[in-house]
Amino acid sequence: MCRAPRMFSHPGGMDIDYLDHTVVLNTDLDAAAERFAALGFLLSPPSAHRLSEQLNGPIATYTCTANRCAVFGESFIELLGIVDENAPDPWHVKELAKSHPGLLLTFGTGDAELVERRWRAAGFPSTGVRSLERDVETADGTRTVRARGVYLGAESTLGVGIQAGQHLTPQYIHQPRLLDHPNGAVGLHSVLLVVPDDAVDSFVERYSLILATGSHVDGPKRVWSLRSGRFEIVGASALPEVLPGEHVPALPCIAAQTVAVADLGLARKLIEDNGIVTREMPAGFFVPAAAALGACVGFVAA
Repeated sequence: MCRAPRMFSHPGGMDIDYLDHTVVLNTDLDAAAERFAALGFLLSPPSAHRLSEQLNGPIATYTCTANRCAVFGESFIELLGIVDENAPDPWHVKELAKSHPGLLLTFGTGDAELVERRWRAAGFPSTGVRSLERDVETADGTRTVRARGVYLGAESTLGVGIQAGQHLTPQYIHQPRLLDHPNGAVGLHSVLLVVPDDAVDSFVERYSLILATGSHVDGPKRVWSLRSGRFEIVGASALPEVLPGEHVPALPCIAAQTVAVADLGLARKLIEDNGIVTREMPAGFFVPAAAALGACVGFVAA
């Protein structure tokens, strides 16, 4: 069962134990929002970021990015737009947009410092824990979202954009008024990483260390089943079996995110009525990467 709670909770442990959110990088936030609205997602209003570069460092002034989010009660999809090319970029988002085609992924944790210490002890260099703030509108007026994150470098993740995030004010992200999506989405079901065939074992070993848990085999995929959501790896030659007709621009690539919806038929009709092509996939359907800002969006039954 993939239905997200209607209000945020973190009943698991303090280490990584759920899919927190995906990041869809773009340079035109308005166009990205229009496309995801056509996919049936209700989006939060635009919200600009204030960031720090290091643990206990000062929060910078407004930076080059802002977002709009589709929130599900615990997990969410973040449309992250570069909205001011001349503003500060302390988290090097512009570089990430060029070096990581497809999605970025944030795993959820109750303690970012614990995760950073574990990763460092395993020999994985990271950014250290950094702070984030952004103001959002709520039913009670403007409130400040506060979170902390630790980002792993490419050498640690074998070239994938991965971080762990800890929410300090989740109630301001997962507002009840933002949870009812026209497509019936209730949570992030899974995220798919495509890797070279001859590197699957290396990636499995590395991500078992990153996530501090083992994987299992599910058809052509290797899967880490978290408390909420699944992280999946597939070799490139098996991609046609998983996402028929799809190709990735580079390897490795986080090629797809899949959401759980209350009614597959309703979701598919809404998307197709908006003029967006869909394709069959095992247990559901998906919107091809070309129609979804560079990474497939899959839909399965909750």
